[in-house]
Amino acid sequence: MDLPKFSNSTAPILAVLKKRINEYFQREKISPTGNSKVFFKAGILSLVFILAYTSLLVFSSPYWLVSIECIVLGILTASIGFNVMHDGAHGSFSKYKWLNNIAAASFDFLGASSHLWKVKHNVIHHAYTNIDGVDDDINAQPFLRLCATQKRYSIYRYQFIYFWFLYSLLYLFWVFFTDYKKYFTQKIGSVSLPKFTFRNHITFWSFKTLYILLFVALPIYLYGVIPWLFGFLICTMVAGFLLSIVFQLAHTIEETAFPAVAESQGRLEDEWAIHQLKSTANFATKNKFVTWWLGGLNFQIEHHLFPKISHIHYPAICKIVRQTCAESKLPYIEHNKIRSALRSHIFYLKKLGR
Repeated sequence: MDLPKFSNSTAPILAVLKKRINEYFQREKISPTGNSKVFFKAGILSLVFILAYTSLLVFSSPYWLVSIECIVLGILTASIGFNVMHDGAHGSFSKYKWLNNIAAASFDFLGASSHLWKVKHNVIHHAYTNIDGVDDDINAQPFLRLCATQKRYSIYRYQFIYFWFLYSLLYLFWVFFTDYKKYFTQKIGSVSLPKFTFRNHITFWSFKTLYILLFVALPIYLYGVIPWLFGFLICTMVAGFLLSIVFQLAHTIEETAFPAVAESQGRLEDEWAIHQLKSTANFATKNKFVTWWLGGLNFQIEHHLFPKISHIHYPAICKIVRQTCAESKLPYIEHNKIRSALRSHIFYLKKLGR
């Protein structure tokens, strides 16, 4: 399909933001990419994940303890996605390309193709946020209606109730279905993928095979199908819910916009930066633990405007972005608490289900 074009508005917001943020990094004499704090966190998360995985395989524990360990493993899976893979895929984990590639490959190891995710997330979602028919992240049909322009089915009147369960299936669906669908159709939604190189094919199948061996075949060999399925479902459903809800709180709430494309011109009303401000929201930015654990993804506005900047810098640059938006009388959507953002998301789902 022909991708929509943004307005050629002369609003200087992005130029002003770039200037001010560049001045901040020059004044502080620091790099916009990750630093020792990011590397230390990545090391800790990876080490604890390996220890938790090893413990599950080596020790035959009662089901209650296995449940706890699998919940921890699920939380760590999502945490590695937020803190390591995400920055690596955006090229902001380190100033070295090879280190960014290793960080991005952490999710290949965990079963999801980082190459497909880069196209889906970096290229499509970041450019065309919340645009129905282009941004595949808001296409959950026939299970959910996430945009008013999508077709409505009667079951959607209950989506504000059953979304908890559906979000928990995201990771399973991602690893075992959507990655393969994109690979074989060579499309993400209605957008064609760039042609796979030989290396892309090898990487895709190698890591998919490795994941099956480590997280399916080996546990079944050691403990049998039922114990494996019990632990695997707990782990993947915890990871799936966490990965899904963070995105939803940043984009699918009552306050965010879902801009429509003018069919006659194939053009959007706003320029790209203003579009991002209208379609993206922050939440719980004063909560240091949430910021640490989510890899700064609660600062979603700053991330969308400056995806090449490491999440470690978001608390500092958000002050610049917030002030600049206030001066320019532009929206800056933010919820102070996770619970208020969640409430807004639930109300949004309920409204769309009517």
